[in-house]
Order: sequence, then C-alpha cells, then structure tokens
Amino acid sequence: MKITQPSRAHISRAAIDRLYIEMRHLIQRGKYKPRGRSGSAMIESLLELNPEIYGSINDPLRVELDGLLYVFERLPEGIEECCYIKLISREGLENSTFEPLIPAKRRRNCYRIDDQQMYVEMTRGNSDVYDILTHLTFLYNEAEKIGKNALDSRGNANRAWKSIKKIVNNLKSESEEEIDIEVGLTYMSMLLGRTYDETAQAYKRFGAAKDVNNLFKIVYSMGKLSIEESIDKNDREISMSSALVSMLGHHIYGEKWATNIKMFLKSKGLLGRPVHVISANMHSVMNLVFARQALGSSSTKDQASMEVAHDLSDDNNQDLRKRVKQYALSNGMYELKDQTGTNLSVQIFDLDDKNMSFLKENVNCADICTSSQAPVIIVMDYAFGEQAYETMDELLKPLELDETKIPMNIKSINIMGKAGTLSGKKGDIMIPTAHVIEGRGDNYPFTNELGIDNFRDIEVDVFEGNMITVLGTSLQNQDILRYFHKSSWAAIGLEMEGAHYQKAIQANSKIRKSITPDVQVRYAYYASDNPLHTGSTLASGSLGLDGVVPTYLITIEILKGILESKC
Repeated sequence: MKITQPSRAHISRAAIDRLYIEMRHLIQRGKYKPRGRSGSAMIESLLELNPEIYGSINDPLRVELDGLLYVFERLPEGIEECCYIKLISREGLENSTFEPLIPAKRRRNCYRIDDQQMYVEMTRGNSDVYDILTHLTFLYNEAEKIGKNALDSRGNANRAWKSIKKIVNNLKSESEEEIDIEVGLTYMSMLLGRTYDETAQAYKRFGAAKDVNNLFKIVYSMGKLSIEESIDKNDREISMSSALVSMLGHHIYGEKWATNIKMFLKSKGLLGRPVHVISANMHSVMNLVFARQALGSSSTKDQASMEVAHDLSDDNNQDLRKRVKQYALSNGMYELKDQTGTNLSVQIFDLDDKNMSFLKENVNCADICTSSQAPVIIVMDYAFGEQAYETMDELLKPLELDETKIPMNIKSINIMGKAGTLSGKKGDIMIPTAHVIEGRGDNYPFTNELGIDNFRDIEVDVFEGNMITVLGTSLQNQDILRYFHKSSWAAIGLEMEGAHYQKAIQANSKIRKSITPDVQVRYAYYASDNPLHTGSTLASGSLGLDGVVPTYLITIEILKGILESKC
C-alpha cells in the first residue's frame, strides 16, 4: 500500500497546533525560560511553521529585519533590555507612579519596573497572550543569531561586537549626530548577517517608527542578553501572574466595558432608541457625519466626503482633525474613553434631526428612515481576536438593574475590519458570506446585507466569498494560505475576529433571545496585506493613505444601510 506523505500545508497546520498546545500548557504552568525545554519546543514549532511575516527566521545567521520591526512596533519600548517579562492582568499598576508604555500598533499598558523587568498587561483574552508569546519566541530566536555572530570561534567577543558596544555606550552621553553612523552600520551588518544596504535601510525604518528604540540599542541589548545567558547562565524568563491565569476565559473586562456603555445610554435617555453597532476605527464615521460642516466644505455627497477623508487622513493635517472632533463633540457625538482594560474606545452618535440631516448631505442615500425615533450609532474600536466574542456578547445582553433586565433595541450590527487578501491586492475590498475558524472547521454562514452590488463602479476590486478566522495573523505561511484559497474552502481572505463576532451575534439572536433574530448584519473588510506575496505582508508596512478609499467606501455603504433600514 502506498503511504501518502503529508503536504507542507498539513505539516504547517500541525506546527500551529503544537505551538498553541505548548502555549496553553505554559500559561497554566505560569512561567518558562526561552532557552529551556518549553521555550526551545516553541522555537522549533515556529521554525517548522516558517511564518511568512517572519521572513528569514529559518536562516541560522541572517536576522530578519522586517519581522523584527513588525514585532517591536507591537511590544513596549525597551523590552529587549529586560531579562524578566511578566504577563499580568489589570492588577493596580495603573494607580502606581510607573509610567505606562503603550506600543504604537498594539494597545497594551506595559510597565518598566526596573532595569531587568517588564510587566505587560493582558486584558484582551487568550488571543492577546498567544500574540505576545509568538512575538517573544521570534525575538529570542533572532537574539540567538546576534549572540552567535558577536563571538569568534573561541567564544570571545569579536571586533564588530566591541564596536557596537562602544557606540551604544557613547549614545548614552552623546547625540546620535556625534556618532559615526556609517562605521556603526558596517559593524552592525556583520552582527545581523545582512548587507550594509539592508542594514542602513532597516536603521532608517526603525528610526522613523514610533516608540521603538534605536536599532543600535536593540541589536546590542538582544545580543547582550543572549551572550549573558550562554556564558554567565543569567537565564531569561517569561512568567504569568496567578491573577492573569485565573481570569483568562472569563468576561471580566468585556462585562465592565459593555455595562459602562449601557449605563451611559441610559443616563442620556438613549437606551430605548434604535441602536446600530459598528466595529470600526475611531474616525471614519465621525468624519462622514460631521467633517463637511465642521470644515465648511461646499462640495456635496459621496465624492466630497472622500476628498475630505483624504485630507483628514494626512498626518500633516492634525489641526483639521481637532476641528472635526471638537465640532462632533459639540453636536451629538459622545466619546467614552476606556477605563476597564479592554483598550476599546467607543463613540456614540445621537442622530437627531440635525445630525441626520448632516449625514444625508454627506452620504448619498435615499430618505427612507421616517421613524420619529432617531437612530443611535455605537462605534466600537477594533477588537483583537477572541476579544471580539467577549465584547460583542456582553454588549448585546440586556442591562441588568435591580434584578430588572432592560434590553437594547439593536437594529443592526456592522463590522468593518482589515484583513489579509488571498484573491487580490492591498486596498481591495472583501465581502464575506461565511466565517470559518482555522484548524477547527467551526463555520458561521450568515446573510450579509452588503454584497458586490453595493460596490459597483468603484476604483478598487471587490471579492465575495468565505473568510478564514485565524488564530494569529503572524502564524500563517503560504502553504496554509494556498490550501485555504485553493481547496473547497475557497477562502478569499483571512482575519482574526469575524467568526468570534458572529458567534456572539448568533448566540444572542437565536439562543439567548437578547436581540431579535432579524437583526441586520453587515461585514466588509479592506485588504491591509497580501500574505501570499512576499513583500506584501503586514511586516512590509501599513497601507497609509492607500487605505483611505476602501475604508470610506465601506463606511459609506454601512451608513447607507443604517439610514435605509427600518427604524
């Protein structure tokens, strides 16, 4: 009998399973050492998986620079200097004198306790923990490469290492302009196993990144801890607090977050009004409702809204953004800054007669909504992975006061997200017809009120089909993604929240009866990356202004659907 050999997709899938089993085990154990048995097992699984976003992770000498920047933009500044990293829940450090460090592209409160220890708050559930453990595993693997490249055949520090050490020490007392950068980059390229040009380009990218250390300091700190562990046996360690371990899987933060929203609605007399929930960014809905009036634009309808959106998305126009926000806060928009730990900000829009008029001027839609009860829009910031289930599930439940349940009048739930495309290119739009959870086959088909017909005659391509909800975007490689795309799953893209949102919607509409079964659901994603093409992954950088068009096209269609729905 011929034995069928497993495909690369099967091998990669098994590597992901092992990685998550190992991480779940380590969470229960409470601590591990990156170079110990458990840490080594995680590194082996990650190397076997060879995720696309981590590029040259499998090269024993070449440090992966794009992946390194991707990781450091999502980790707290200075974490590379710390031997001890502790993952905690919200345990009171927010009331201490420690200054919170918040990564630029992954909102977490982090605290540098001393020279060697960093505390990182994990308040977004299991996905948050898996995410940071994956990044740290990659980080330690690359640190080992730097440590090896820093030593000669007899285990002594080589000239390149001594030179980088001198530069970093000088940076403590001198400005960067006083350092001979070109000499430093030449030596650093030896430690990184990269060309001078690759190192110089990386140095510029790290320098332009927000809240990320200088690349000289990063390389030196990573190599230093690796060498100290090898020679001095000063082991690095990652641990989890007992409070974090006990809270994972429970809706501690999501319940507080949702209750705050409902209590605010009640205080403003909005709880019984028709409510439309939108998961999106914190600017596109606000800009479409208020920007033209705030800025005095004389143009009209959708095209004008798009022109204003481009202006407001330019980082050089901070004053314009402030003007729009101040106008919005004075004309029926409320902003709820999160104090619960979810890191999800919320905007609430009271679309009274005046603001409904604003919106209809800005969005070219029919005047169908005739109810005397003006709709209320709740815009919640992007959730992260499994946090989507926790927050949406808690939001859709009735408000409980003195043993009385007060349900919200939910009319529609709208999800605008960013996702990796398997069918097109960056900036395209994807319309899901079902979400499938990676590795389990749990599937959630649904009726999407949005379709390709909503996006006719536009300047971007639109795809409709199944979406894969993955356990982590940083764990995908091309073998797995091609399988999702080419097999009978026929996936058009991948993201991290869709199935979790839909699980909460179905539970509350079909089982708990918290919302009506005919609640309208709209999903649409814009392509932030194409992981099937090297150089187009998330590690290659954000969409920037190229993301403005799909973001606002989707927002316009969501708002049209809300205005044209029965109030």
